[in-house]
Amino acid sequence: MAADLLVNAGLFIIFLAVLIGPFRVRVIEHNLEIFLFICGVIALTVSGFASLPGEVTGWSWPIVIEALSAPLRIGDIFGVPIGIVQIVLLVGLAIYIWHAQISRFIQSMIRVLSLKVLAFGLIVTLGLVSSVVSAIIAAIILVEVMCALPVARKTRIDLTVISCFSIGLGAVLTPLGEPLSTIAISKLSGSPYYATFGFLFEMLGIYVIPGIIAFGLIGVLYLRRLDFADHAGEYEAYSETIKDVVLRAAKVYVFIMALVFLGEGFKPLIVEYILNVPSEALYWINMVSAILDNATLTAAEIGPVLTPLQIKSALMGLLIAGGMLIPGNIPNIIAAAKMKITSKEWAKLGVPLGIATMLVYFVLLFLPVYLGL
Repeated sequence: MAADLLVNAGLFIIFLAVLIGPFRVRVIEHNLEIFLFICGVIALTVSGFASLPGEVTGWSWPIVIEALSAPLRIGDIFGVPIGIVQIVLLVGLAIYIWHAQISRFIQSMIRVLSLKVLAFGLIVTLGLVSSVVSAIIAAIILVEVMCALPVARKTRIDLTVISCFSIGLGAVLTPLGEPLSTIAISKLSGSPYYATFGFLFEMLGIYVIPGIIAFGLIGVLYLRRLDFADHAGEYEAYSETIKDVVLRAAKVYVFIMALVFLGEGFKPLIVEYILNVPSEALYWINMVSAILDNATLTAAEIGPVLTPLQIKSALMGLLIAGGMLIPGNIPNIIAAAKMKITSKEWAKLGVPLGIATMLVYFVLLFLPVYLGL
């Protein structure tokens, strides 16, 4: 018992370091992937001293293999296994070759559509299609359009954060969107839910689709703050080399490995403290997905013994909180890496927007229950 308390205390300290370090230490902020990887290695080592009946903790070959392979097989598109690293690398090379043509196409769209219409359409469309084309592809499209928008860097970052909330929310609607939805369907495929391809759409669509539209409207409101005349023609000129493209893919690889290690390393905390709380508390506790892999949390939390309300609250908490900080979701990682967005820049909008969104959804999820509806 004393040993487990020491383990949990150590893991909690590591959790605080992961949460606070990128905002307080400049070296960490600019080397986030390496920092998270080191924290993941330490957390996994510390967790090995925990005693959890029926649970494997600490280092093992399956965990090492999972960490090495996860970045290369993060999900499926139309039944074909894909990896975030391959997509980031191949699309990055394609953009390197055809960036001039892509930029001209996006600029022509801007001339035809107003910036407000384009921003709303982009945020909503990517949110809706992310469950079909995957959150990875949606994020890559987002970044290319954002880099071509004639807006100030602050506005570009704000629109990117809002869009990633939309993408992360929409990707849950089918198993094609992201690992979280794939795992949830798998865990609920048996009795009593017998979850199939459209299960999450039927359960969460009524919450997710209005949320995506709301994020589109929020994006338009942020554009209203901009004096368009001051930024006419301003866009982020393409200046990448092949070395930059390869290095970004390598950083994404390390990032995903780090999230696997962190998720497995924090398993003692998850099993002992997170899984034994009421739905309302679990909803808010799932804010930890802002820095942890939400797929890992889904695998730990979701199961056929849960009620529909428990499933809804757990998944919605994970989905919303995933947009708050860079490590919280795959689209965030891709966008931040390409656009060189720091943790502080992301959190400045991501945290308050995430908390406000969680408050709204908390009312939508639990008020009918309290009222007996």
